[in-house]
Amino acid sequence: MARENDLGRDSIPGLVLRLAIPAMLAQFVNVLYSIVDRIFIGNIPVIGGDALAGAGICAPVVTLISSFALLAGMGGAPLMAIRMGEGNQEGARKILANCAALLLGLAVGLTVLFLIFKKPLLMAFGASAATYPYADTYMTIYTLGAVFAILATGLNLFITCQGYATMSMLTVIIGAVVNIVLDPIFIFGLNMGVAGAAIATVIAQGCSCAFVLRTLLSSGIRVRLSWGGYDRKLMKRVMIFGLSPFLISSTDSVVIIAFNSVLQRFGGAEQGDLLVTCATIVMSFMQLITMPMMGITSGTQPILSFNYGAKKIQRIRDGEKMILMLAVAFAVVMFTLAHTIPHVFVRIFSSDPKYLDLSMWGIRVYTACVIPMAFQYTFVDGLTALGIPKAAVTLSLFRKLVLLLLTFLLPVWFGAKSAFFSEPAADLLCGTISTITFLMIFGKVLKRRMEMPDGASVL
Repeated sequence: MARENDLGRDSIPGLVLRLAIPAMLAQFVNVLYSIVDRIFIGNIPVIGGDALAGAGICAPVVTLISSFALLAGMGGAPLMAIRMGEGNQEGARKILANCAALLLGLAVGLTVLFLIFKKPLLMAFGASAATYPYADTYMTIYTLGAVFAILATGLNLFITCQGYATMSMLTVIIGAVVNIVLDPIFIFGLNMGVAGAAIATVIAQGCSCAFVLRTLLSSGIRVRLSWGGYDRKLMKRVMIFGLSPFLISSTDSVVIIAFNSVLQRFGGAEQGDLLVTCATIVMSFMQLITMPMMGITSGTQPILSFNYGAKKIQRIRDGEKMILMLAVAFAVVMFTLAHTIPHVFVRIFSSDPKYLDLSMWGIRVYTACVIPMAFQYTFVDGLTALGIPKAAVTLSLFRKLVLLLLTFLLPVWFGAKSAFFSEPAADLLCGTISTITFLMIFGKVLKRRMEMPDGASVL
């Protein structure tokens, strides 16, 4: 297997682009096929509405399961890249082995827990007598195949951090293509309904998982997946590093639930359902921004981590500047689209004027500060890559806390629609605070690394 990128010697601009673009495209495809999945379910004859609602109720659970993959994957990948930068191949191999075991343990534990508590969870997330059967079917099948989703998502990050960005992107594309092809066959051709959608998803994730394992077990990759050498302290350190991306992803479900609840409560009988429907469309558009942006900032973490381990300080500075420029450029493009042609996206879901006008307004408001958000994402992931997880976790938690508080408080003072302003307000405030914090820490961390004796382990 030809290695695509030399993290320690290739030019920084080219390296950032070669890692960021495949990661960004992979996340875009990931969002796209989840939207297509909902479109297929919503078009099931007779039961489409209830079936879509049932699958939608499972969305927070699906997000939470994926978040645990990030806990181990995005926690271990920077550590592994640092060890590779130090030239410590055995240390890198040990991290990969421990993360694989941790992912497998998380998959088994989550499967058992969600199957035991699925009914109270689904009812808490809004299932009714009409929608519970569909939610129960989808969640049961998806949970039984959660091991594939967790291993595919988590281990794929260890392909990226070794420089194989295209192989990492293929993992996601394979799953997306298989899912899109199988959805209509199982849902409509075999008349399996929601069960067919869930089975198609599990098979797709199984294919992605098989591709990841095949890649990491191949003889041509630099650090191969192996077994043994397990260390509880190392697993704990991995989870500390992965706590920030885990919190960012897992708390998204909490924000969505809170947002919908507030809109329903303050919107009342006349506007509640209308606002929730429009919020679903707005959130779907927002995912097209946040997920690819996370692909840019997390997919390029190996550049910072590897060169931090190798004590190549100028490459770290250049890398962080280039990553920030790319994230901001992407944010500018998406901001422009959101404020010029939001109707193109909204009409995919509905052409009803009452939904169209409100959703277009919601998209413009909700995306008003995506450019400051690019600073937040870049600097939080940058701190994680440089081995400063406490600061990254603090900044992530602070942003979600501000977002939740504004979501609950603004409607009390200004009415239901004001909840849409909680996102831009949080993005502006927390983007500014994250930038100031990063600038205060960044130079000190690099100076401390330079003062370490050559050959000394970073962590």
